[in-house]
Amino acid sequence: MRAPGKVLVAGFATFSLTLSGAMAEPLTLLAVGDSLTQGYGLPPEDGLVPQLESWLNAHGAEVTVINAGVSGDTTSGGRARLSWSLTPEVDAVMIELGGNDMLRGQPPEQARANLDAMLAEVTAKGLPVALVGLAVPGNYGADYQMKFNAIWPELGATYEAVVVENLLAPIAAKTPEERASAGLMQADGIHPSAAGVKLVVEALGPKVLEVLAQANPAR
Repeated sequence: MRAPGKVLVAGFATFSLTLSGAMAEPLTLLAVGDSLTQGYGLPPEDGLVPQLESWLNAHGAEVTVINAGVSGDTTSGGRARLSWSLTPEVDAVMIELGGNDMLRGQPPEQARANLDAMLAEVTAKGLPVALVGLAVPGNYGADYQMKFNAIWPELGATYEAVVVENLLAPIAAKTPEERASAGLMQADGIHPSAAGVKLVVEALGPKVLEVLAQANPAR
């Protein structure tokens, strides 16, 4: 025969777990971005969004990630389409833009102004946000590199966003030989392979969990 105290404790634990499960609500994360978000060159299931969604759910977040990535998009394009992407079910936002601005040599000030406007719009709606950037290589010149790379931490601090300064940092940390042997990049040398996306998601996932922890689905 079990002691009454143990039955009471066990019953309370079961009730607590049931209650917390009942109170948990699924979340929706809007991922606004370019080809890196869209999943360029990959089967649909291997892109950033499906891999990120799987990782998040495997780590305790009940979340649907909306793929609002457009291949070739710049910060100007993202800014233009943000309003109609912020549908009522969206609980949090991830903005991954700027790489195409850089590739086209567009002014850092222009990218900053567009991202500033996007962050202002998202935070005005009371939505938590992650700002995800890319690192500018040195061949663009020291001044351009400094101005562009400063966008992410400075705007992140202004809007209290969760910041990932370089989405591809986990791949960049590998030597060219390691990247090649692991097949982390596609043939174009710009977009990660499915294996590369997996590596990126392992670093990105914890940051996105920080954003989801701030979400308020009952707002």
